Amino acid sequence: MNKLGLVLRELHRSELHLARDLDAVSRRHKADHEIYYVAGDVAGWSREHVRRIAEAAADMNIDLSARPRTAARAGEFAERFSDLVARRPEPSLLLLVDLRRLHQRAAGVSIDWELLAQGAQATKNADLLELASQCHPETLRQLRWTNSMLKVLSPQALI
Repeated sequence: MNKLGLVLRELHRSELHLARDLDAVSRRHKADHEIYYVAGDVAGWSREHVRRIAEAAADMNIDLSARPRTAARAGEFAERFSDLVARRPEPSLLLLVDLRRLHQRAAGVSIDWELLAQGAQATKNADLLELASQCHPETLRQLRWTNSMLKVLSPQALI
């Protein structure tokens, strides 16, 4: 496997983890409608990225799952937990912790997209460069969303 194949594997793994984390946060904070719906929507972007990365990897004879499980395993438990936690004063702190982790995960995925784009450009691989140029902006939007939510929610949560 060439080095770009390693980048594709890591990018696939990172996007998959981001999709799972977004799904989990969406379910865990169901009482906060903006978090619930937006996190669920942007998780769909990562699921689509996982599928497209797997297709690109297949063209390089690398076997990556195009449709791995991305939904959080403990969905029912997470929803019950969300209902219980929503009645306590600490859910805003838990949400900040979750948003911080999502932001860090999205930042890592963004770096992986950048590495893929640079490698594709250096090897003149137009298909991988096109993939990165189409998917990376959505990851940057995920990153901006988590950053924005941290800025909006942190003052109220911390005082």
